[in-house]
Amino acid sequence: MTVMIAGAGIGGLTTALMLHARGVPVEVFEAAREVREVGVGINVLPHAIRELAALGLLPALDKVGVRTRKLSYLTKRGQEVWSELRGMHAGHEVPQFSIHRGRLQKVILDAVLDRLGKNAVHTGRRLAGFIQDEGGVTAHFTDSVMGDAGLTRRAEVLICADGIHSAGRRHFYPHEGPPSWQGVVMWRGATDWPVWEDGESMAIGGGLGGKFVLYPIAPAVKGRQLMNWVVNVRIKDPAVSTPPPDSWSRRATLAEVLPHALRFHVPGMDIGALVQKSDTIYEYPMADRDPLPRWTFGRVTLLGDAAHPMYPVGSNGASQAILDARCLADALASAEHPRAALWAYEKQRLPKTAEVVRTNRIGGPERVIDEVERLAPAGFKSIDNVLSHEDRKAIVGGYATMAGYSRVTARRT
Repeated sequence: MTVMIAGAGIGGLTTALMLHARGVPVEVFEAAREVREVGVGINVLPHAIRELAALGLLPALDKVGVRTRKLSYLTKRGQEVWSELRGMHAGHEVPQFSIHRGRLQKVILDAVLDRLGKNAVHTGRRLAGFIQDEGGVTAHFTDSVMGDAGLTRRAEVLICADGIHSAGRRHFYPHEGPPSWQGVVMWRGATDWPVWEDGESMAIGGGLGGKFVLYPIAPAVKGRQLMNWVVNVRIKDPAVSTPPPDSWSRRATLAEVLPHALRFHVPGMDIGALVQKSDTIYEYPMADRDPLPRWTFGRVTLLGDAAHPMYPVGSNGASQAILDARCLADALASAEHPRAALWAYEKQRLPKTAEVVRTNRIGGPERVIDEVERLAPAGFKSIDNVLSHEDRKAIVGGYATMAGYSRVTARRT
């Protein structure tokens, strides 16, 4: 069997590594001229890190990321709603990582180039179209920058891991329209900063309509480390406003962001100074798409954000793409026919990711903050008098079980 992958993001590259480990020849085609370290911080959950660890990537991740120890949910005022240990501190066999998205992608890319060869990844090649027959798929990749005639390849399977604006998804769903947007804009930045708390913890303050996220994304050096921050605020009516372009490189001004950032309080952190110290602030709309009825058509399937773009809630975007990769690689390595493999992959992964998409829209585990702020908008003296420990645990723990990263779920899979 031979496989083509459109897209050299986290999902596409992980799939390539996993297919190679199972003896399946694979080529990757990426639209960008080079795979750069773009974006800022993300979290990758233990059930996904377990798959990367199985590929031998844990030492490389430790060099560039942080093993997350604790997560605290806070109100906008900084009052603690819920706090829990994460990763190995919570009993998992592998850690959770807080890490720069681009550095995570580079760790996986370096492994692909080392194991599959320098010619395994073709950059500057955007998927333009494909046709399939009983024997395989013929795909055409264009290079608009160079203006050449493009590149045509043939394989038994095509995996479209080319993001929220996937050409493969658009081929099968030409009338789907733009991503869904509810008026929430995300501003992101990362700043070299004195170590906050233990240098391994993260905090989320505020609910879905207005939120501040804080966590380190690089190991501490001489008492300082790269601190990632995110401000999410609903600032527009999606019925009358179009979302800003969803590019990781779109920049925002300090004047736009600072007034919103100052609405939040995190104990021990000067949020205003942190935001002002950031050299670059990126703007990105919080967008997703409705779950699809199917991902697979013959010998072509979707993966990662091409299949199930979701709100960045519960640290699940990259994690779910990595789980897609494992499931699909296993299916392709063991099935008697490629179509049977793609069908088995879709049957297992589509319902699970659709549930994550729907749950993220109402706040995911962070909904516990929304509920407390609704019940006690002026703050509280005792959180248990606002929402009981069991009710808070049900919201946060229920999401972890649904998304597949609770300790019980992890030990069963």
